[in-house]
Amino acid sequence: MQQHSNAANRLDRLPISRFHKITLVAVSFAYFFEFADINSFATTAPKLVELWGVTINQIAYVTSLSFVGMFFGSIAASWIADRWGRKNALTITTLWFALFSFAAVFAWDIISLGVFRVLTSAGLAAMTVVAVVYINEIFPAAVRGKYQAYAIVIGICGTPVTNLIAAGVVPLTDWSWRLVYLWGSLGILFILFTRHLQESPRWYESKGQYDKADAVLAKIEAGVEAEKGTLSAPAAPVVTSPQPKAPLSILLQKKYLGPTILLTILWVTQTIGFFGYSSWAPTLLAQEGFSVQKSIFYVALTTVGAPLGSFVASLVTDRFERKWCLVVFGTLIAVCGLLYGLTFNPILIVVFGFLVNMFERGYTALAYAYSPELFDTRGRSLGTGVSYGLGRLSNAAGPLIIAALYTRTGYESVFIFIAGTWMVGAVALAIFGPMTKRARLILAEGTSSTTDTAVKPSETPATPNIS
Repeated sequence: MQQHSNAANRLDRLPISRFHKITLVAVSFAYFFEFADINSFATTAPKLVELWGVTINQIAYVTSLSFVGMFFGSIAASWIADRWGRKNALTITTLWFALFSFAAVFAWDIISLGVFRVLTSAGLAAMTVVAVVYINEIFPAAVRGKYQAYAIVIGICGTPVTNLIAAGVVPLTDWSWRLVYLWGSLGILFILFTRHLQESPRWYESKGQYDKADAVLAKIEAGVEAEKGTLSAPAAPVVTSPQPKAPLSILLQKKYLGPTILLTILWVTQTIGFFGYSSWAPTLLAQEGFSVQKSIFYVALTTVGAPLGSFVASLVTDRFERKWCLVVFGTLIAVCGLLYGLTFNPILIVVFGFLVNMFERGYTALAYAYSPELFDTRGRSLGTGVSYGLGRLSNAAGPLIIAALYTRTGYESVFIFIAGTWMVGAVALAIFGPMTKRARLILAEGTSSTTDTAVKPSETPATPNIS
């Protein structure tokens, strides 16, 4: 047994400083191009229908396989983040998706584009998992939800910006759709931020590398003290032993199994519900008689609501119980999404689509903050990655279901299915979701956050688990 470097308590008592703001900007930049790239295929698919004779079923297969890529990316992210550290993993995964987005610029048919999109999607999901864990471990517990949401507020602007770019360039020529993928590849510029980022001291601790954890903490504290003045003393450290590498089987243990199942439901319903809407809206509108230009433009206008939703999440995430915020947001998405699918009035399409994007991005920001809180340090990246990955994998079936519904029963049935999916998630969270606000308040008051007790579904933790 050896006393660790007290990373959790030392980080949690820090005021927000230049160090935190630089970290926020860097992660937000990665998020920006993740969100910019995630719907690239959806915005170019209507044009490919014209150029390459791509069918609805082919679009469904490419979209489905992209989510298979996301699953493997999520699992790989957990392994990379645990083996090489959170900072290195964030860099690797961001460069990965940027590289294959650039490769998509040169796609010559739907098969080659599909391969590049699968590889891009693996990087997108991997980067998201790592970014969620990184923010969770770097920012003070009392405000980490807010800053998780701030990162999404900035990053999510990538969605409307990209959609508006797509609306302008895709209809221009037979090759200009490729510029959408070139734009997504600019995430490679994340490399300019890497020298300003620090490795997670909590990760070093989990490996028993207390000297490295202490060195990083001392560097962070020196910078904060120079900016903010003398720091308060951290809570007393707790004696712990180094954590061995967490095997996948650890998630079958009682304290991890419940949160993993719950979060899998959360991410399955979020993935099918959101991507069922965002991945298909331009194509379905075009199929229903709207021009390619108008269908992309309408969807671009609806995504303007996304940054607002993330900002709303930043206002409520640390003030109210995250579980109930998720339930409310999920219900509102279901209602607005259903109304979106029941109208062909352009104004109402934009209004309800705007609301869907606003509440969904708020939901996602809340879920990014909520998910890691249900695990301790040892199981955090693995539990977060597996549940998030299974959610993405579930949507391998989602596009096929949507294509079948549209073909057999029409446009409206797609949105009834999507609304029902959101309600399943909301009900599951309402019944089984743990509450984490009390744990965050305990941490904010200075109680040690190094307990290894996992939160059980439908149980308010008596001791904090969000170290």
